[in-house]
Amino acid sequence: MTKATLDRQPNLTDIVPNLSYQVAMPQPNSHLFEVTFEVKGWQKKQLDLIMPVWTPGSYLVREYARLVQDFQAVSRAGQGLVSQKISKNRWQIDTEGVSDIKIHYRVFANELTVRTNHLDSTHGYFNGAALFFFIPELETYPITVTIIPPHPDWRVTTSLPPIADQENTYLANDFDTLVDSPFEIGIHQIYEFEVLEKSHKLAIWGQGNIKPQPLIKDIEKIIETEAQIFGGLPYEHYLFLLHLSAKSYGGLEHKDSCSLIYSRFGFRGKDAYHRFLQLVAHEFFHLWNVKRIRPKALERFDYERENYTTSLWFSEGTTSYYDSLIPCRAKIYDDQVLLDNFAKDITRYLQTPGRKVQPLSESSFDAWIKLYRRDANSDNNQMSYYLKGELVSLLLDLLIRSRHNNKRSLDDVMRLLWENFGKSEIGFTPEQLQEILESVAGIDLGNFLRKYIDGVDDLPFQEYFDPFGLELKPVCEEEATPCLGIKVQSENGKEIIKFVETGSPAEDSGIDAEDELLAIDGIKITADQLNERLKDYHVGDKIEVTVFHQDQLKTLSVELAAPQPSRYELIKIKNPSNIQSQNLAGWINS
Repeated sequence: MTKATLDRQPNLTDIVPNLSYQVAMPQPNSHLFEVTFEVKGWQKKQLDLIMPVWTPGSYLVREYARLVQDFQAVSRAGQGLVSQKISKNRWQIDTEGVSDIKIHYRVFANELTVRTNHLDSTHGYFNGAALFFFIPELETYPITVTIIPPHPDWRVTTSLPPIADQENTYLANDFDTLVDSPFEIGIHQIYEFEVLEKSHKLAIWGQGNIKPQPLIKDIEKIIETEAQIFGGLPYEHYLFLLHLSAKSYGGLEHKDSCSLIYSRFGFRGKDAYHRFLQLVAHEFFHLWNVKRIRPKALERFDYERENYTTSLWFSEGTTSYYDSLIPCRAKIYDDQVLLDNFAKDITRYLQTPGRKVQPLSESSFDAWIKLYRRDANSDNNQMSYYLKGELVSLLLDLLIRSRHNNKRSLDDVMRLLWENFGKSEIGFTPEQLQEILESVAGIDLGNFLRKYIDGVDDLPFQEYFDPFGLELKPVCEEEATPCLGIKVQSENGKEIIKFVETGSPAEDSGIDAEDELLAIDGIKITADQLNERLKDYHVGDKIEVTVFHQDQLKTLSVELAAPQPSRYELIKIKNPSNIQSQNLAGWINS
């Protein structure tokens, strides 16, 4: 139990209500979970119930209450109680003279993601925040959950401990724990394994080309490698929930488990397989960084509104840095794959105009209104705290290592945060994070943080790569493509302009996102032809671009600009010095 939870424990002289949930799914094809919430020992005239609007780890108000229907409340004798909805996610029940209440409601569940609920003929999956109410001031009380599967061969898998002698019944110490413990119900496959004397499970729903046993061996390597950073594993049992779907990708961290969703046929090719293992490494690293080591604003979750912090760049971005590094340390892939991964991410960063507009701290703070709500201008005015946070963490690690001959690193920062904040689950402030970074680096990082976290200066990659014998090289195609500055996508037989880059020839000429691209110099053009057609022109050439702007036909004159690098490579220089070779080996082989 966390310190925050202990601080909120009820007075022992209070009459403690008993809270229990029952979750049934008698008609899975209806996509409706049927939930009964029983409150015993209630002593007040009114009972307020609140449905969370978001779930920790996914920073967007999702309004889970919109999926609730058929709400009713009755007494123990079955007498209906007067209830009303008093806000978007709060219900109020008149309970004068009634101590035992049953609340019945149904939740529509047909969104298969790691942060929502899904129920069909093959399985049921739910997250606590998207299914359960909480009672104000009773968030720290224990809650039991009983699952009633629709078929006798459906099993229940969760990280919550089962209650002895009660079938499919589990105990959550408090509402935070309930929210943090997703459930999988169905005929999924379960694989059990042990790492560092701790038990682990991999539960897999769905069909695909996954090979569980080789995968588990690689997962074991990831667990061991991350445990080495922090000096052990902070749990007794851990659960990996994996959903195999068509083209999905994602993960959501929990304290003693994680939910993963991945393409069902994404395990054969090396690149796709490595991408999945990076996802595993990312979500597993979160059991320390963000689930236990977390910003002050997330020390106690407010489930009714946004929890703002400028430090998501560290919680998510630093975790993204390690998800590339960990499989390399674990010898799952080699250092060339690692360098290629960083080169791809640097390419994405340098090809995002929004890096010059949105600081990293602002990107963290505005996650609630921007990250998950992309529009046609997002690349022009936004910078992902995942992506830039990863690259800032890379530079910080290289800075620390080069100053201390690999005897100090970002690992030491993580260990200090774990000792000072993670073990006791006390949230850190940006100032405390800076203090620990500086104590490990041995220098004042104020200017670094002002420029690259609170400012929009471009990251000076080469300056930090030099001590490691690495060179960042722009790569242009042999047939350079003059820059027009648009991205086009085929939609229902139309070629739709989805993005117009700020300051590009297209923007200067008046081309707009959502215009329909028709022709270049009077000849019809499609999305997949665009780059090849532009190669027929030179920098400075003027072309006539014909579009439908809304319902108006327009032909615009556009002067093509200089080509941009198509990608960047991160390569080892040919004749490194001894110090450069030692630095590189120390970083990669930590």
